[in-house]
Amino acid sequence: MLSRTAASLYWLGRYIERADFIARLVEATVRLDALSARPAGEDAWGSALTVTYNEEAFAETGENLTAQNVARFLLLDKTHPGSIQQCMTMARNNARAVRTALTRDSWTAINRAWLLFQNCAGLDNSAATLSLIEAVKAEAQGFEGALHRMMKNEATAFIRLGGAIERADNSARLLDVKYHLLLPKDEKVGGVVDRDQWTTILQTVSAVTAYRWLYSEGLKPDLVIDLLMTRPELPRSLAACVEDTVELLAILGKRTGLQGEADRMARARLARMHKTRSKEVITSGLHEYLQAFIRENAMLDAAIARQFRFV
Repeated sequence: MLSRTAASLYWLGRYIERADFIARLVEATVRLDALSARPAGEDAWGSALTVTYNEEAFAETGENLTAQNVARFLLLDKTHPGSIQQCMTMARNNARAVRTALTRDSWTAINRAWLLFQNCAGLDNSAATLSLIEAVKAEAQGFEGALHRMMKNEATAFIRLGGAIERADNSARLLDVKYHLLLPKDEKVGGVVDRDQWTTILQTVSAVTAYRWLYSEGLKPDLVIDLLMTRPELPRSLAACVEDTVELLAILGKRTGLQGEADRMARARLARMHKTRSKEVITSGLHEYLQAFIRENAMLDAAIARQFRFV
């Protein structure tokens, strides 16, 4: 496989995963704002920008920090790479570059997702926002289903590897921002606002039911952290992403003969994850742990690019 083909497949996986995550984040924030005992307001929408690293880009627009403005910015804005529309455009561009490596179903799902934004006139209210988000999620799930029906070859492994790296980054940033920024300073831990926000985090990663299955206690922040960090049963947990990365790199190593720095980094990270206990991390510093994880994930991404000669 050509290195540029591998790079396009890898980034296709990353962009699809990123678009799906942003869609779920906006959906959860909309629902928190509309259904919470107290409207989420600027704090929640500001945190949505923080999670996606779009605070500065939004500030440059000069718009007020409102639900409608932030939702439109994260879904439809064409001036920065962090909107769903731009993610879908980049996903489609990468898919076109490797069209022969994809099945008809997988290409169709990507193309339909891209077309959603070409025909979108705007977002006038929450109902329109949620309708577009549901459509994006449906096409992302359609692509994921098509991916599972593709041949288990290098192409699918590179797409899944990109998705695993992106998913790890998203989950770590989401958890870090919630723990330090979402809870208003005048609210107590365990209060109504705190409970609603932790529920929103679970909704963003599709883990509300998983939490109920795995923990008999009511909603507790330390258990949500444990779920998102150390439980491999949850596909979007850090532990699951770390395990998937090691497995996919091993598959690609056998098929391509390219093994090295990325494999060593991924295995070392997995060994540390097996020893990680969420309570100890919370005590010693969750923010510091997650920031280190995010930096290491970026280093692993760069190592993958070097190992498979993306650049």
